[in-house]
Amino acid sequence: MAFAITQTCCNDASCVSVCPVNCIHPAPGEPDFGSTDMLYIDPGTCIDCGACVDACPVDAIFPVAALTGPLQVYAGINAEYFAGRDVIAEAATPNLHPWGPPTFERTIPGNPAPLEVAVVGTGPAGMYAVQDLLLRTNARITLIDRLSVAGGLVRFGVAPDHPATKKIGEAFARFHSHPRLRLRLGVEVGRDVTAADLAARYDAVVYAVGASSARTLGIPGEDLPGSLAATSVVAWYNGHPDVAGDAVDLSAERVVLVGNGNVAVDVARILTADPDALAETSIASAALTRLRESKVREVVLLARRGPEDAAYTRAELIALLARDDVDVVVDSEDPRTVRTIAEAAPPDKAALLRGVAQEAVDWSAPPAPGRRRIVLRFHSAPFEALGDTRVRGLRVSGADGMVEIAADQVIRSVGYHGTPVPGLPFDELTGTIPNADGRVAGRPGEYVVGWIKRGPTGGIGTNKADAAETVDAIIADAADGRLSKRNRRSVTALVSRLRSRV
Repeated sequence: MAFAITQTCCNDASCVSVCPVNCIHPAPGEPDFGSTDMLYIDPGTCIDCGACVDACPVDAIFPVAALTGPLQVYAGINAEYFAGRDVIAEAATPNLHPWGPPTFERTIPGNPAPLEVAVVGTGPAGMYAVQDLLLRTNARITLIDRLSVAGGLVRFGVAPDHPATKKIGEAFARFHSHPRLRLRLGVEVGRDVTAADLAARYDAVVYAVGASSARTLGIPGEDLPGSLAATSVVAWYNGHPDVAGDAVDLSAERVVLVGNGNVAVDVARILTADPDALAETSIASAALTRLRESKVREVVLLARRGPEDAAYTRAELIALLARDDVDVVVDSEDPRTVRTIAEAAPPDKAALLRGVAQEAVDWSAPPAPGRRRIVLRFHSAPFEALGDTRVRGLRVSGADGMVEIAADQVIRSVGYHGTPVPGLPFDELTGTIPNADGRVAGRPGEYVVGWIKRGPTGGIGTNKADAAETVDAIIADAADGRLSKRNRRSVTALVSRLRSRV
């Protein structure tokens, strides 16, 4: 009985390191690692030991025989990944892995003086850096976040109906009480303390501040009332303190979501979900109240490209299609969409849409009464948000020219963008702090991890390898004497200041 990885895979490869037979791929160092939607277990190699189950931080791994309902498809998805691939067979010995000469890819200096390190940001990127620093060095860490609640993207970015994904926050939270870590919440760089203060008082400062702003569409009418960013909606239903409980207007019958990545799918799913089902989740109470009064009956996911190039992952689409409380429809206006779905074969994402209802939607009419539904419209780009005092529709491209979609709410979900940290360099084009291997350009002793380092790409697990690279840089700089020893009294004084902000 083999095991299979399912929808909530976080891709951080914790399972790979404990597998005794090397049956989980792609593994770190392999060409596909970091680019696939999830990791996969080879059913032909798995020995059913269950070590990966214990290591998985998001409860994504199950015995194949125990998969039920929409999860059953993952037995085939795991096996499908290995079809036609050469898998290295392991020796059938008690140790299972053949022994080779020892290799030490990451070094730890002998008897280093304890570093004083500040990490700004308590999301996944910051916490992977904290974990690596605590496990590999004797550093004392001050963990800082501008919010009064720790968690970052895990707490305020993961949809409330994905509790397994949120569980990784529990793994991170165990470090909050570590004896070499001081947690300081409600402290904002640029308001309560400056980057110069931190740089002067710590041997190293790691910025893990993410990418909190939303990209714009750059079309006329985008700033009209009734047009907002998906980032605001996500923050709203997760109870982010920066977003009011009444920030999202649900009086529109039709909502157009520009974009079809996982965030767009999350928003569409929440807006069309049964509020009673959401009541069992971590959704913000104010959002739940408004969803109970919602008039939304149709959400349109608008994609510039075809179904074969959809930005959502296969796992998210599978979960969406498995819902029994909402209808999913493909807009059949463009013949390319219909043809692609008909001709697609696994593992193409378009093949998953075969059997989904297709309809030439009359966009000038309001949504039909009945069950709520989500419409997938491909090969269609936005050109203008229509309306005088608020949004009344969206002009988009179609197979035979421009099409006007009647809608009172437009939500853009076209990506995140970083925001500057006062006192640090910033690249407006990429939305990142310029750096080399995590070292901030021209700022010795200052480092970055996560989206502010590489841009808004990759999921939770991508931050593990990203943080490891930055920690490697910190350790190398410390070993080479490039981190000046700070004034310990200054560190104590600053920590006292930060404590007063909690």
